[in-house]
Amino acid sequence: MSRETTIQNPLRLALIGMSGSGKTFWAKKLAEKGAPAIFCDDRIEQRLAPRLRPGGYSGIHGVAAWMGWPDSPTYAEREAEYLAEEIHTLDEVLQELEKKPDSSLVLDTTGSVIYTGNHLLMRLRRQVTIVYLAATEQERQLLIERYLNDPKPVLWRGAFQPKGGETPRETVARCYPALIEARWRSYEALAHCTLQVAALRDATIDADVFQRMIQGKNTRTR
Repeated sequence: MSRETTIQNPLRLALIGMSGSGKTFWAKKLAEKGAPAIFCDDRIEQRLAPRLRPGGYSGIHGVAAWMGWPDSPTYAEREAEYLAEEIHTLDEVLQELEKKPDSSLVLDTTGSVIYTGNHLLMRLRRQVTIVYLAATEQERQLLIERYLNDPKPVLWRGAFQPKGGETPRETVARCYPALIEARWRSYEALAHCTLQVAALRDATIDADVFQRMIQGKNTRTR
């Protein structure tokens, strides 16, 4: 078993991390350089579209509105529906990769990819280099504020635990850090390499530099 220190050829990356950590931004940057990209949010939204339309929902924020706050009576059911479509989407992507081993792909995953099950995640790990975009403590607070002000779909998986007298927003503000804390361990375990979000904020970092940063940190082994 030798440790690789070079980017795979073909280029196959999956970007993981919390919502707001920059996964879509960097997937788009790599796509601009010619790398085929799949945005899981878009595919999941398309699969949910027949259930979104009756309520007038569309787009990723429409998916969040359709799911509702975690204390809403329909949330648990819709959380399960969302996860089922995410599992189907990831399986579909993996089938494409497995059929075409020489194809390149940048996969913009959702923050909840870690809940899709060990079987799918190990298949993903075999097919791509997984890059975790990790936020610092200070940036995590920004992620919480972003979610409160501009919600995107979030699978709480039991981490939303209201206390008496709290508003839903107050519960989110208190429980979201625990959700982030629980997830980062799973992200770290799944990833072949970790990049700090703070280190990527430099305006001079482009898609090529981003790839070289991955190259320097990749711990993928065969």
